[in-house]
Amino acid sequence: FTNKRLILVDKQGLTGNKVEYHSVPYKSIIQFSIETAGAFDRDSELKLYITGGQVIEKELKRSIDIRGLQKTLASYILK
Repeated sequence: FTNKRLILVDKQGLTGNKVEYHSVPYKSIIQFSIETAGAFDRDSELKLYITGGQVIEKELKRSIDIRGLQKTLASYILK
């Protein structure tokens, strides 16, 4: 989180050498959803709905404080 945008980093592949970066200004996020981890699904999921109809999906590890993430994201978006 920065003061103007959310930066998502996605390491891909077995070695993690391929990295994808998403830089999303908070003013472009029109909606977000968070799905918590369940008994069989070990990961949480974050979906960002961006102006223009784009959706960014990010799987999050179970160790991440999903409610804290939601609170922080809402505070930046709903300014």
